[in-house]
Amino acid sequence: KEDGRVSSVAVQQLMEQISYTNKAKVIDHIGGVKEGAYEIYNCVEKIIKQDILGCEMTELESKDLGNKEEFAAPEEVVFGDVLWDAHDEQEQMEAFQQASNSAYELGFEKYFERLNDLVAAPAPIPPLLVSGGPGSGKSLLLSKWIQLQQKHSPNTLILYHFVGRPMSTSSESALIIKRLTLKLMQHSWLVSPLTLDPAKLLEEFPRWLEKLSARHQGSIIIIIDSIDQIQQAEKHMKWLIDPLPVNVRVIVSVNVETCPQAWRLWPTLHLDPLNPKDVKSLISAECDSANVKLTKEQEKKLERHCRSATTCNALYVTLLGKTIARVGNTGNMDETLQQCFQCQDTVSLYRLVLRSIQESLQSDKEKGFLREILCVIGVSHNGVSESELMELYPELSSALLASLVHSLHKMCLLTYGCGLLKFQHLQAWEMVRLEYMEEGENVISVYRQKLVEYFTMQLSRDQVTWRSADELPWLFQQQGDKQKLHKCLLNLFVSQNLYKRGHFAELLSYWQLVGKDKSSMAAEYFDSLKEYEKSCEGEESMICLADLYETLGRFLKDLGLLSQAVAPLQRSLEIRETALDPDHPRVAQSLHQLAGVYVQWKKFGNAEQLYKQALEISENAYGAEHPRVARELDALATLYQKQNKYEQAEQLRKKSFKIRQKAARRKGSLCGFALLRQRALQLEELTLGKDTPDNARTLNELGVLYYLQNNLETAELFLKRSLEMRERVLGCEHPDCAQSLNNLAALYNEKRHYDKAEELYERALDIRRRALAPDHPSLAYTVKHLAVLYKKMGKLDKAVPLYELAVEIRQKSFGPKHPSVATALVNLAVLYCQMKKQVEALPLYERALKIYEDSFGQMHPRVGETLKNLAVLSYERGDFEKAAELYKRAMEIKEAETLLIGGKATSRHSSSGDTFSLKSALSPNIFLEHGQR
Repeated sequence: KEDGRVSSVAVQQLMEQISYTNKAKVIDHIGGVKEGAYEIYNCVEKIIKQDILGCEMTELESKDLGNKEEFAAPEEVVFGDVLWDAHDEQEQMEAFQQASNSAYELGFEKYFERLNDLVAAPAPIPPLLVSGGPGSGKSLLLSKWIQLQQKHSPNTLILYHFVGRPMSTSSESALIIKRLTLKLMQHSWLVSPLTLDPAKLLEEFPRWLEKLSARHQGSIIIIIDSIDQIQQAEKHMKWLIDPLPVNVRVIVSVNVETCPQAWRLWPTLHLDPLNPKDVKSLISAECDSANVKLTKEQEKKLERHCRSATTCNALYVTLLGKTIARVGNTGNMDETLQQCFQCQDTVSLYRLVLRSIQESLQSDKEKGFLREILCVIGVSHNGVSESELMELYPELSSALLASLVHSLHKMCLLTYGCGLLKFQHLQAWEMVRLEYMEEGENVISVYRQKLVEYFTMQLSRDQVTWRSADELPWLFQQQGDKQKLHKCLLNLFVSQNLYKRGHFAELLSYWQLVGKDKSSMAAEYFDSLKEYEKSCEGEESMICLADLYETLGRFLKDLGLLSQAVAPLQRSLEIRETALDPDHPRVAQSLHQLAGVYVQWKKFGNAEQLYKQALEISENAYGAEHPRVARELDALATLYQKQNKYEQAEQLRKKSFKIRQKAARRKGSLCGFALLRQRALQLEELTLGKDTPDNARTLNELGVLYYLQNNLETAELFLKRSLEMRERVLGCEHPDCAQSLNNLAALYNEKRHYDKAEELYERALDIRRRALAPDHPSLAYTVKHLAVLYKKMGKLDKAVPLYELAVEIRQKSFGPKHPSVATALVNLAVLYCQMKKQVEALPLYERALKIYEDSFGQMHPRVGETLKNLAVLSYERGDFEKAAELYKRAMEIKEAETLLIGGKATSRHSSSGDTFSLKSALSPNIFLEHGQR
């Protein structure tokens, strides 16, 4: 529009067309095409982040960014201080959609029942293994079941991850664990510091799962598809062998041939080959879609052919149906069928498909382009975009590319993910390697070099996009060219792009490959930045420099190099104060990051002063009820909690929670509260009738729902009504009454009414002891939380018998030599140490050590932790020689673990704290139980 008027008739017509819908976004812009494209990009990015992913992004920040050059890394989305990559999340959403794309369920009903039984089974339960050959339909089964669960069990939180090709970003273990943890945190409304160090991330995940699952009112299901494709899966996914929290179920899928031996003992759901009826319906559906009719004789031949294990799996039959449909009524169907019958597995059928596409091309030049496209995609890290292909091959016309991509996509060879073309199935990738790369590394290196040259050229234009950062270092790694990799890493914008998108583990692995330790890496980055600073002139380049210094400081902080992190963060702060304004929001960001280093350094006074400054700037810039203000409040609350200032911490957390709650209501992107209110109203209508067990259960659910909305007074009202109704209808000794007592106790615990909580927990425990089996999960649940409450209240003598009972329950549930029993023994030993009863603690630690050694081996981290506890105990008893010997063994295990994983991990436990985080025991928390459905 110009001066408020539409500039042409064509634009006027377009505006009239879209004015009738609320689904169109109009962007007013006068100026060049490049600036217009930038406006559109910003708008679409904001829609994706806010409305689809539910992330925070402030208008003030997007205005600040202005028309930056493309090489500046995008502003990250912040969950606490955790870096989040929208690309990784989008890739997973697309992978799920692709997996569930088929309209056919292939007789999956019997498998759905087995999966439902797993969710309903009493805890503890190991992960369920879904196994089958390549292309047997594992991804399809899991995605269809996820859709059913989402529809029928809205209270169930389902976290999924679909692993793509080996060596791709989706198979990186640290990124998978980080993503699952962040999704849990996002759902739990928990904002808390999360390490990016891959070793610590993998080590701490079980504790995050324990902590966050306790906050969720309902089941949590974690699904990892193709888990065997994860790099070093057995080592990096060792949390799977630990006992899972009561409300958590895990399902993983594997190929039969590549399943780790240790996992084969888990309960397994094996996908059978398709039966003749499913084969026929699948092929008929493909033929019907193309109006192709088969004769009875042809159908019989197909039925006879699809009887072996390799010719009646879902992918093979789908591909077979598509091949027949592609020939249509115009080609020689009998000849095509004869060619298909020669293909005894999916890879050979893919080869036939590729040759049929080749034959449809008119010239050798077009066939050459087909080969180039598939090979370039095959050697890339995460795929290649259509625009990149056009730039790689200037002679390739857009019409030919569109035609080739359409054919390859239709025949299940290629798919899209994050706008990149990649192989739809592993067998398609394998076929391309056999067809075009049989000469081996020579051919592969030629195509890798082509990509290297292309992305290097991108760097030389000072355009470090996420694509350059994703592909170039990885390609150098694959080539084994350490010198070029080193040079690439010292391009500050490449490292910034990887780090700000949360690819910390990847960045660290590249530095380890070039043989640099953390300190020398830090020094080289700092030197590069100093050199770059000499060329910076003008406000924009100085703002960009400040971003680079901040990224380096955060990176060093995550590496544990606190003293080296201060200088770059301080420099970033100085530049922003000078180039922008002392009260600018970016200055608050610098203050926040610098304070985070001082917190880790235990310089709490310095940190508090910086956080308060950041809070003041954020309130002035955004207003008192902005999510950025909530972030500073959370940071201050965490700081006060570390200093045992629990009341101050609690006040700030409540204030922060209210801000986030209001922001979610305003935004509408996180519609959880709206859904909860709607569900609460429906439930209230149901409770207007007379006293019945069902109505009592509904009242209990309402109490839980109102708690989730932080409406504790209303929650208390409904939980009390539920208890009273249950006592009237079922009697005071019924297990359902114990549930209501337990929930009310948890509510009073949250409100710090510890005496009331204690009385109710004791009543619930008394009922459950008499009504339930000695190893029942609900009994264990009440025992655990009453024990923690006693400990919190300083009633250690009362806590002891409950910790002893916890040991008994676990022994009955798992057997006397299970690692879970060892954990309970350590908890009891810790309690005795706090009571100065070292004599009683010693045999418990020793027994736990024996169980851990027998279960995990002599060099497992849990063995090391227990040795360290024993060392402290021996030292306190005056046995210095034994203490030194035990501590030496503990350190050997820690060093071995550090070498193995490639990171420095701090010890999780000492003799003065629970094996479970003491912090979680002291933080305000509630453990509410839903009624059984």
